[in-house]
Amino acid sequence: MSAQPGRAGGGEGGGGATLPTRTREHAHPTVGVYLRVAAALVILTVLEVGVFYVPAFHPVLVPVLLVLSAVKFALVVMFYMHLSADSRVFSFLFGAPFVLAVVVLVALLFLFLGALTLRGAAGAG
Repeated sequence: MSAQPGRAGGGEGGGGATLPTRTREHAHPTVGVYLRVAAALVILTVLEVGVFYVPAFHPVLVPVLLVLSAVKFALVVMFYMHLSADSRVFSFLFGAPFVLAVVVLVALLFLFLGALTLRGAAGAG
């Protein structure tokens, strides 16, 4: 009898131990990828600190910091929490409530911060 795939020892009379089968193998990121992501996170953090100290950004400080933070959050979730290599179901279960929370947060910002609304911007002139 010939060796069977997934069986150790193949043939007859052997222990017949089954080798672990992997249904879906995904490649883990290399150290280089992690270092590039870490470098991007450092650069984004420097940008966040820089934006805070530049007076020209003060009118749009909160939205700019929120966007930079969201980009950093996405990088951490995709690479360090391995969500980019997981099942799409997990990505949806994580992403859908997050998108809903962002929409609600932005709506509340427009509602309660008069300077960001059209009526508030028109009245400021």
